[in-house]
Amino acid sequence: MYKKLRPGLVLAAVAVAQFMVALDMAVVNVALPAIRTSLGFDPVDLSWVVHMYALTFGGFLLLGGRAGDLYGRRRLFLLGLVAFGLSSLLGGLAQAPWQLIAARAAQGVAAAAVAPAALAMLATTFTEGPARVRALGVWSAVNAAGGALGVLAGGLLTEYAGWRWVMLINIPIVLGALVLGVAAVPADGPRSRERLDVLGAVFATSGTGLLVLGVVRTDRHGWGSATTLGTLALAVALLAAFVLVERRTKAPLVRLGLFRSRWVSGANVFVFLAAAGQFAAFYFVSLYMQQVLGMSAAATGAAFLPFSLGVIVGTVAATRLGASRSPRVSLIPGALLAAVGMAWFSRISPDGGFVADVLGPSTITSIGLGLCLAPVAAAATTGVAPGEAGTASGILNSARQLGGAIGLASLATVAAHTSGSLNDGYANALVVAAGLYVIAAVVAAVVLPRTKHVPDRPAAELVPVETG
Repeated sequence: MYKKLRPGLVLAAVAVAQFMVALDMAVVNVALPAIRTSLGFDPVDLSWVVHMYALTFGGFLLLGGRAGDLYGRRRLFLLGLVAFGLSSLLGGLAQAPWQLIAARAAQGVAAAAVAPAALAMLATTFTEGPARVRALGVWSAVNAAGGALGVLAGGLLTEYAGWRWVMLINIPIVLGALVLGVAAVPADGPRSRERLDVLGAVFATSGTGLLVLGVVRTDRHGWGSATTLGTLALAVALLAAFVLVERRTKAPLVRLGLFRSRWVSGANVFVFLAAAGQFAAFYFVSLYMQQVLGMSAAATGAAFLPFSLGVIVGTVAATRLGASRSPRVSLIPGALLAAVGMAWFSRISPDGGFVADVLGPSTITSIGLGLCLAPVAAAATTGVAPGEAGTASGILNSARQLGGAIGLASLATVAAHTSGSLNDGYANALVVAAGLYVIAAVVAAVVLPRTKHVPDRPAAELVPVETG
């Protein structure tokens, strides 16, 4: 028995879920001081509220992407949403530091199931070309809006409702995504008989997790410390073992041949560099507004709203450009525009103001990012077989998480080792962020194909529905 796809509702379900994942990555940051006071966190352990989510989210993305390909993206999407809602509830009810950290770990694992399944559903629902570009444009806009609004929501909820609501706010969003998912996303067909590459999953998850752990803890242990070097060395060894396993197994977690595609490899290098610059910019500009300009947490969150609008403008432009052209047509100018915005950001000064030092450069940067978000997702899934769409989506999300974690930690080191004021450190870090976007533009120009990919298969309009 078959039923016709309803692409609009599928897109709505995916958009709500992606908004939730992006929101949760940002909403907790502003609430950290209140969380510390309420639960009695040791100052050195408070950062684990943020790091634990990044650690499990980044570590389990490859596994989540492949599991969706094998066992059904709708199944994983819905189960991930339920798990995310329950872990958010437990986090909101936490009475001790370890309970909140455990809830954040569970949220990360759940997000690692939802995010690649959601992007894969878009890739398999919408045909390569204008339809997919438009869908990815919506996905990109809500992704950016979730991150920017997360800062605002975190400040407002903490100030007027209490920090627990930065966790509990996820529950109504989960319910909305579940309703849309159950109603709109077609049931998965029979499960694949192919077995999950357990050994590869262990190596990939532990290696990626340790890589993120080693990087994010450089705030406590320096880059040259035995702890950091040992953690990173073990991570590299595990990832090398993962590559060896994938080369020999008949049913790999990640088929290494995917990376022979210039679309896949180029898009992932691009998004790694772009995320490194973007995450760092959010962090340093937020600190600049609060610690240098003296703005409140709520005002700082509100200051990111124009950024969201700029991303939407850039996304609309990218959607129109990408309807009949290669993604590189948007990626190259988008990255260069973001580099210009970052360079403008680096001109911040202690005597600066919001309009000249924040609003102006954030407008330029956000439009540049909007030009990049949907095209890079389209490039990363171009030419990928439907059975590997989840894997490709997991790789893209992993590249983004790793880029963000490594970029932020590295640029924080640049800022910390700059002589002079806090402002000088932030400015130097933003100069490096601008350079990362220039390199990303070069990658798009050199690696990505010049011609637009012509799909050799239409998107399936009819999908099997389980009966009995």
